[in-house]
Amino acid sequence: MEQLYSAIMHKQRNVEFTMKYPVLGAILFSLLCLAQPAVAAEPMSLDTYVREFNYETRKMMKCSGKELLTMLIKKEAVLVDIRFPEEHQAWGPSFALKIPLNELPARLNELPKDKIIVTACPHIDRSNIAMVYLSTKGYNAAYLVGGLVGLAELLRGDEARDFMSSLQGKAQAQGKQKQAKP
Repeated sequence: MEQLYSAIMHKQRNVEFTMKYPVLGAILFSLLCLAQPAVAAEPMSLDTYVREFNYETRKMMKCSGKELLTMLIKKEAVLVDIRFPEEHQAWGPSFALKIPLNELPARLNELPKDKIIVTACPHIDRSNIAMVYLSTKGYNAAYLVGGLVGLAELLRGDEARDFMSSLQGKAQAQGKQKQAKP
């Protein structure tokens, strides 16, 4: 909780600085937002989550398709497809971790605490449930605005090619770095 308060106060100070020095403040604030690694929060009860819900929480709980793609390329996030297994078999993104919502409590150990966990389903109903659940377990979680349907719409033609190329390029570069280490 203290960590969350500290993060909010830090952002408030950035806003005050931005008002005083708009151009410099905007540049520094952007760099801070991009440079901050995902930090897991402390686990909390659902009562606490609801009681402490505010505009910052509301903003942080959402992730657009474009934001997700950028974070995936930078290895800052993990997309978790929380649909049922039959839905996974029928269609879905190959780059997502597939954990059905009803299996999530038993499979928490598969999720990294140092990345943003973005939950997704076709729209947003189940992904909202998963996001709240993960937030109460101490994960930095968000749901995919527009759902997987919106993501599929975003990843068409050139956009899909460019994204997969970037994703595979990062994976290949990391593989070469691991091979080079003694």
